[in-house]
Parts: sequence; structure tokens; C-alpha cells
Amino acid sequence: MTDHDFALLDVPVAGVGVITLNNPDRLNAWSGRIAERFWARIDEARERDDIRVVVITGAGRGFCPGADMDALNQIRANPGGGSGAAVGSRRYSELIDYPKPVIAAINGAAAGVGLVLAMFCDIRFAASGAKFTTAFSRRGLIAEYGASWALPRLVGLPRALDLMLSGRVFTSDEAGTMGLVNAVVAPDQLMSHTLAYASDLAQNCSPTSWAVMKKQLYGDHAVLADEATSRSLPLMDASLKRADFQEGVQSYLDKRPPNFAPFSD
Repeated sequence: MTDHDFALLDVPVAGVGVITLNNPDRLNAWSGRIAERFWARIDEARERDDIRVVVITGAGRGFCPGADMDALNQIRANPGGGSGAAVGSRRYSELIDYPKPVIAAINGAAAGVGLVLAMFCDIRFAASGAKFTTAFSRRGLIAEYGASWALPRLVGLPRALDLMLSGRVFTSDEAGTMGLVNAVVAPDQLMSHTLAYASDLAQNCSPTSWAVMKKQLYGDHAVLADEATSRSLPLMDASLKRADFQEGVQSYLDKRPPNFAPFSD
């Protein structure tokens, strides 16, 4: 399988890049090989001007059911080697600083590090019937890779404690009720729903606005309202001087879709 591509990238509609975890025989279980290709695709999508929004999904029946058990067995045999072989060296929290919107289309099981990956996406849509679990407590592990930061922010501390301490399985319907996913969609409509949402963003929203707003939303989450307001004022002044502001207002007046420039650092 040395020539197998464990993460695919294509652009099925204008402006939207879809990264597909591609090891369906193992339900896309996370491994060092998937991690390497996934992050290469993430980096590629960041640099491509024709990709404004990124969607992450899984090939076949699963999204990502956690770390590959073969890799976990290797770590169990050599615990001193650390977890890098199983999950790679990069952190899912990088997606917070990623300037483009990242949407998870959760088509099947999302567990362990697979669930953590979904939690660090900006938006989550899930197929009805998909199963979720943190699983960590049932493997003798801890809240891995920033899960203790992400989960309480999505569902609140009481629910996060339930899901973490019990490691119980729950479905996408419960995930939708608690706010872990933004919407639950029929399996055969998941990608069309996700692509329609992503396409609307790509066609009608400013990439520079996204990059700034992501920093605001993640960075201001735990500060007082007055501090968040003070931080926003110079950002607002800067946005008023950009061409995107001129285009956003003019396109509204002209009753036409806006033509925003791609994001650039």
C-alpha cells in the first residue's frame, strides 16, 4: 500500500476543496500515514486561490473511528516511543489558526481522535445515524489532543464531563441536540447539503473577513465583553480601508454577487 493516497483533495464545486480521508477498509482509522497525507492536503488547500472553503469527510462508511488499532498495539508494546507513530506530529488545533473555513461532513463513525478532528473544524454536519464516542476512558487514556479545550466549548462542561468520563456511544441526533454538530442530515443528502453551504460561503463571503473573524471568535471566547470590544475596534477600522468593504457595499447596491479577492497573508 505504499503508493496508496490516504487523503484525497478535489474541487467538486467552485471554491470548495474536499479532503477525503481514504482508508475505507479500516473506516479511515487515523494513523501516521493518514496524518501525513491529511496535513499535506490541508497545506495545499491553504495555498490554492481556487479553494476558499475546506470540507473534510471520509471515504466509505466511516468518518474516522479513532486511532488505528495496529498503531495502538505498537505503542502498547513500546509505550516509551510516544504517540507520534499513531497520530503524527501536528496538532488539530492548527485548524483554529487556519484562515479558511473548515467544515466536517461526518458521514459515519467519529470516535477518539477522529471526533477530536471534527471538533476542531469550524462547522460540523453529520449524517443521521452516525455514531460518536470520546472512547478515551475506555482505553485507559486521557482527553487527547486538545479535546478538553474543544468539547466544553461546544457542548458545555456538564455534557463534556458526561461524554468524557463515560466514553459512551451516542448518535448524531443527540450530538445535534447538544450542539456538537450544526445539523443532522439524511446520509444520502450529507454531501449535497455540505457543498451547498460551503458554496454559498465561497461565492458570497470575504475570505479576509473569515480569517479575521476566526481569530476573533476563538481568541475572544474567554475574555470579557469590554476587552473583546476593544480588540475589535482597530480590526474594524482596518476592514473599512480594504477593497473587500468597497466591493461588499457596491455589490449590494448593484444587486449582484460580490467578487472578493482570495485571502493572502
